[in-house]
Amino acid sequence: MLSAEERATAAEALRTAERNRTPIEPLVTKFPAMDVVDAYEIQLVNIRRRVAGGARVVGHKVGLSSKAMQQMMGVDEPDYGHLLADMELSEDTPVPVDRFCYPRVEVEVAFVLGRDLPGDGCTEDDVLAATGALAPAIELIDSRIRDWRISLPDTVADNASSAAFVLGRGRVPPSDVDVCGIDAVLWRGAERVAEGRSDAVLGNPVTAVAWLARKVAGFGVRLEAGNVVLPGSCTRAIDVRPGDAFRAEFAGLGAVSLTFDRGET
Repeated sequence: MLSAEERATAAEALRTAERNRTPIEPLVTKFPAMDVVDAYEIQLVNIRRRVAGGARVVGHKVGLSSKAMQQMMGVDEPDYGHLLADMELSEDTPVPVDRFCYPRVEVEVAFVLGRDLPGDGCTEDDVLAATGALAPAIELIDSRIRDWRISLPDTVADNASSAAFVLGRGRVPPSDVDVCGIDAVLWRGAERVAEGRSDAVLGNPVTAVAWLARKVAGFGVRLEAGNVVLPGSCTRAIDVRPGDAFRAEFAGLGAVSLTFDRGET
């Protein structure tokens, strides 16, 4: 376990790396005693700082939601990060690629909650009953850790490697689709670069949302009406290049686009 001073130092290092786009060495190199509890506390230091500066929490993302990623990290459950209002991007506005260190995109079926979820004991049925709509989404992930050399504590501390997200215009009640059988394809321009299905997320993305509701309840947090939950990616992550134009298409949900500018020339 780290001291409060060490957690504050780690949080400031991540904050500076994000602000200046200057990646740092893995936190566990400098703080070998750092564990996952420390990492969530470090994440919260920076989230609270941003909220105090006027940002607003609008939801959460679930990471490590595939068995393959969990095995790679040596864990048996996902992790999570926060979504803030200033992280939401527009389909109509190119994203400055120079804002990020090592940006990648992931394809996700977003859950838009219509009412509050219970915390402890939240079930898949609770999630389906509380979800107002599913929406097509792209999450922009990034790492403030040099070259993505992350351990579990590193990515958790770094807001689960989340940087931004965009929702498409489509909104479909979960009762109108097979939530586990939504096929998704990601295009970069005219090139098909990734494909997958919604059940790549723990076998059922609803399971990931229920897990999240139970997990954050331990920190005194509830998932509330209006929140967006990104349960995990249907596909592998794709590196972003300057000038890239992505479009993710979801069977039964519609599509969502995300375009990047060409950066400095």
